[in-house]
Amino acid sequence: MDKIQVVRKDQEETTKEGITSKQVFETDTDHVGEVRISGGTTGGWHHHGKRTMYGYVISGKANIEFGVDGKEAAVLSQGDYFQIPPGLVHRDVNPNQGEARIIIVNIGPGPGTIQVQGPSTS
Repeated sequence: MDKIQVVRKDQEETTKEGITSKQVFETDTDHVGEVRISGGTTGGWHHHGKRTMYGYVISGKANIEFGVDGKEAAVLSQGDYFQIPPGLVHRDVNPNQGEARIIIVNIGPGPGTIQVQGPSTS
């Protein structure tokens, strides 16, 4: 019999480089989680392989840097939704003092996060 899964608010979290991640649900093709980006944090360059990422900013502000030499940015504020296409190299940046909280959904096969050196220079 199918059941409803519940993940409690005290679900385990991991923190790296000022970014705290909570994995809520994970399958071979889907991931739902919460990300908290501390103020003054610049995360590492990465992409999500074949997965498309959708996000919603619960609170705070953050930037997602991408593009040639990382010179473009999506500037996000509370209430904004965003979508990151598969394979797009980017990094999470919070130049503000307060924390940013974001709900993310990754859809597609393969690993969820692939660390890289940085975006292309051309």
